Amino acid sequence: MPTRIPARRRGASSEHAARRARLMQLIGEDGVAIIPAAREVIRARDTHYKFRQDSDFRYLTGFPEPDAVAVLVPGRRRNGRKAEYILFVRERNPEREIWDGRRAGPEGAVRDYGADEAYTLAEFEAQLPGLIAGRTHLHYTLGEHPHWDAKLTACVREIREVSRRGAAAPVDFIALEATLHEMRLRKSPAELELMASACAITAEAHCIAMRTARPGLYEWQLAAEIHAHFARHDMEPGYGTIVGSGENACILHYVDNHAELRDGDLVLIDAGGELQGYTADITRTFPVNGRFSKAQRAVYEVVLEANVQAIRELKPGNSSARPHEVATRVLTEGMVELGLLKGKPAELIKAGKHRQFFMHGTGHWLGMDVHDVGRYKIEGKPRPFEPGMVMTVEPGLYIAPGTPGVPRKYWGIGVRIEDDVVVTTQGPRVLTADVPKTVREIESLMAQA
Repeated sequence: MPTRIPARRRGASSEHAARRARLMQLIGEDGVAIIPAAREVIRARDTHYKFRQDSDFRYLTGFPEPDAVAVLVPGRRRNGRKAEYILFVRERNPEREIWDGRRAGPEGAVRDYGADEAYTLAEFEAQLPGLIAGRTHLHYTLGEHPHWDAKLTACVREIREVSRRGAAAPVDFIALEATLHEMRLRKSPAELELMASACAITAEAHCIAMRTARPGLYEWQLAAEIHAHFARHDMEPGYGTIVGSGENACILHYVDNHAELRDGDLVLIDAGGELQGYTADITRTFPVNGRFSKAQRAVYEVVLEANVQAIRELKPGNSSARPHEVATRVLTEGMVELGLLKGKPAELIKAGKHRQFFMHGTGHWLGMDVHDVGRYKIEGKPRPFEPGMVMTVEPGLYIAPGTPGVPRKYWGIGVRIEDDVVVTTQGPRVLTADVPKTVREIESLMAQA
């Protein structure tokens, strides 16, 4: 059954409007928020990298063009009408639009994207003082957008110099993420629908890669199969795809993807498709020839057990550190059984010995960014899970070739198993369950090729 893809939304949406209203409620009428869009980046000479909108800006506006700026002024009214949401955008330019595509312009920003008012970017510096004067707090993250930092600080300085004759300048800058990123951490039903679709399509891509793999192919050919499936569903990779075969699987962020797939090796694929701004993040490890060796299976089963037990911990009220604690315990016990480590698991963990073979965390927030926003600790303590949070669960073991004291049969084996999980009141909801991950399921799927 084909995966249902939510209709691509273009223009104003009630979801974006609700987010803006919530943010303005949080910052209050003594505050003003300024959110810049992403800028285009040169790839080579006069060509650009494919544009991707800044996640914060997209989350609040849905506006797809570069260089824009959104200003939220809670409670502002003008000529008796609400004027809280102002967009500054590129002006219409018929000649440039022939080359680079259509622009909304100020009229389109109001008509199609829900702005109360809109102006060209050239008007930003003239309009800004009137928008921020009299507001106590300027919610803006300094350092993220140097181009706009200078304009904002100059404007505030100018208002302060003349404040005795008019409205006062903002007293302080407050990092916008303190509020906005906490909003993004808890996903709405509409967001979860997009993420579920992204995960379902990515799951199909991983299954295609498993059925395609065989000795003699190259890592990049499996990546090509995955990317083609994304493209067929109007998606693109949410991050650099990892296809690491043999000892390459022991390199956590391996992205060369140029080695030949060899008979008897495992291949680790970490790939996620991005759908309308939301990305999946799935890792599976499987044998190139379709059958796990005894040593590969032994390592794999340890990682699988850690994955399964860690997922069970994603429940409302549980500590967000709990999945990592459980995975670390299971993996360390397994390392002792395999002969990778010697000693009592609890003491090995306390001494950090497990990090030789498991050197990363067990999960991260997931959403518009693959390593999504949101604090992991509140007042120095791991925050509890809440419904609507989405976290990856990705334990792994990586045994580099030639590791002293390790049985040779394990050299060069790298295994990671990663799922995307929603915290719900009914228990963990695994969005990536359609990708086989038991030994039997993987070998059965690969036998169908």
